[in-house]
Amino acid sequence: EVNSGRLTAVVGTGALLYAGSMVGLYSSWYADYDFEPLHLFDDNDAWLQVDKVGHSYSAYHISRIGMKCFQWAGVEDKKATWYGFATSMIYMSSIELLDGFSSRWGFSLGDFSANVLGAGLMLGQQFAFEEQRILLKYSYSPTDFPQYRPDLLGEPGLRGYFKDYNGQTYWASVNIESWYAKNTFIPDWLNVGFGYGASGMIGGSSNPVVHDGQQLPEFERYRQYYLSLDVDFERIPTNSKFLKTVFVVANMFKLPLPTLEWNRIDGFKSYLIYY
Repeated sequence: EVNSGRLTAVVGTGALLYAGSMVGLYSSWYADYDFEPLHLFDDNDAWLQVDKVGHSYSAYHISRIGMKCFQWAGVEDKKATWYGFATSMIYMSSIELLDGFSSRWGFSLGDFSANVLGAGLMLGQQFAFEEQRILLKYSYSPTDFPQYRPDLLGEPGLRGYFKDYNGQTYWASVNIESWYAKNTFIPDWLNVGFGYGASGMIGGSSNPVVHDGQQLPEFERYRQYYLSLDVDFERIPTNSKFLKTVFVVANMFKLPLPTLEWNRIDGFKSYLIYY
């Protein structure tokens, strides 16, 4: 049965988070630019598509966590899945509309498509398997690139975590055991991670030569592909409600483990620990 108190808490908390984050986004990203009539903006070639993967990642987890919140409130599973998907699309589409009315950006069909793909990944897996066999995850390593464009890539620290696409890696973390018969020797929680990132970017579609009157170094832009093991925390057995909640959040991030990278500049590279 639906728990009316929990459902009220879910909807109320969601509304507050939505309003608060929209205000925060407006003050951080849009307040310094004029608003214009709704217009399109083609940025499909920007950041070697790392930002597009980031949109899918965000949409996926908003829908996944939204679904779990509605399930916690007692909403029937299929309805909870659709509500989670709708929550993600409403939130992410609101951001696209802010972009669409901003003189600095515009409504990106590429971003919108990436949002649908991410939320749809959660929806499709839930209806096909009644579980999430493929998790989208995130990891970040600070780089030296923000020093050249702090206005665009963020200052070192927290802003760089969100804005420096050179340091971001997005993962498709695939659970191994769920694709085979149960009771195999493979631990339920063991995943294999396929990662994607890029480097050498101090501009969206291309690197500028001069910024604010200063000559900038030349960097070659290239894609990076990764292979690593990972953990699906939610498949670790526990009776602790606290740990179960922690594991839901932890599944947003890639566990630092030995990793193999390939890129066209360096070929193969190995890391004892990569994050």
